[in-house]
Amino acid sequence: MKRMIGRAAARGRRRLRPAAAQWLTLFGIGIMLGITLAAFKLSAAAVDEHRAKGRQTAIEQVIMPSNERTSPEKRDKPDRGLTAGKGESDSELEQIIVSVYLTKEKRIERVPLEVYVRGVVAAEMPMDFELEALKAQAIAARTYIVRRLALHDSSGMPQGNEAKGAKVTDTVDHQVYVPLAELTKRWPEDKRTSYSEKLKQAIDQTKGRIITYEGEPIQAVFFSTSNGYTENSEDYWVQEIPYLRSVASPWDKELSPRYKETIQFDLAEFYRKLGIEADGSGKPVIRVIHKTAGDRIGDLIVGKKRLTGREVREKLGLASSQFIWTIKEDSITFTTYGYGHGVGMSQWGANGMAKTGVKAEDILAHYYSGTKVEQASKLASRY
Repeated sequence: MKRMIGRAAARGRRRLRPAAAQWLTLFGIGIMLGITLAAFKLSAAAVDEHRAKGRQTAIEQVIMPSNERTSPEKRDKPDRGLTAGKGESDSELEQIIVSVYLTKEKRIERVPLEVYVRGVVAAEMPMDFELEALKAQAIAARTYIVRRLALHDSSGMPQGNEAKGAKVTDTVDHQVYVPLAELTKRWPEDKRTSYSEKLKQAIDQTKGRIITYEGEPIQAVFFSTSNGYTENSEDYWVQEIPYLRSVASPWDKELSPRYKETIQFDLAEFYRKLGIEADGSGKPVIRVIHKTAGDRIGDLIVGKKRLTGREVREKLGLASSQFIWTIKEDSITFTTYGYGHGVGMSQWGANGMAKTGVKAEDILAHYYSGTKVEQASKLASRY
């Protein structure tokens, strides 16, 4: 039995309207964030809680883990969080320190904001990607950490004294981060100079820039490879986020090595992983009952049990929630399309756009509907 899942019509959309009230000052550059951001935090709570479960990134199939360790750079300055006021210059951004918990080494590394962004881009996206794609990734990474620090968001942090004081981890629970000195050792020796310069350009040319929606930093989620479309936030998580809408991403199919994958299970393992009992014939009856706007399985019935496409994906460890299946004797084979949860920016799609000459700002505007890229320090003038 083989079923192909086609593209669904877009579902009715509810629009969130955050309410403005009390304001906070972000860092030393006078960005005022208030209950609007709190509303975004609530609306994206499901995104924050579950983003790591569904997210794989473009770097995973390119960079191999390093066995070498690097000592952290010693710094005497404490972390800067939400500090005083208006009138301070963009140089204040350079004084912001991000505390990153390095999970394998069980220690905290404290680095300036732009150094942190550099480490995220280097860890999340291959350096042979186009410069404009790397710039888009840099802006998204900066937006994520600015928003998290502004909201005093501590979700996903491990318990225990060794992580006390850290703001993020170095894993997909937040953003993958690798110290530059460690990462360059993973690059081919003949590419280290050119890759380092390219990475520096991506950070320097986007310095201080973030993605905003109605004047506030967005939840800048991203993933590796689309199936041809991105996903509406409510179709993978619970809450609709107005800028996380399903859009076409046709570039991934030709470029990404993770666009199409196949995985096989014994039927006994298949039943066990999904927590269902085999029917009398021993072969599962699977029926799709709802498809998403992003061409993925929304809901299906396996035997007598109703599951979401996300549940099947996560329980079976599939690359995507768009899949087809074939049952033969005592096994079931899944073929998946795309890699990751599918919400927000596709990294391989971003690279495809960049290859056609699209600039970073337009890449981001495509994947984050209704947003714009702004200099963080300019937001203060609105208040």
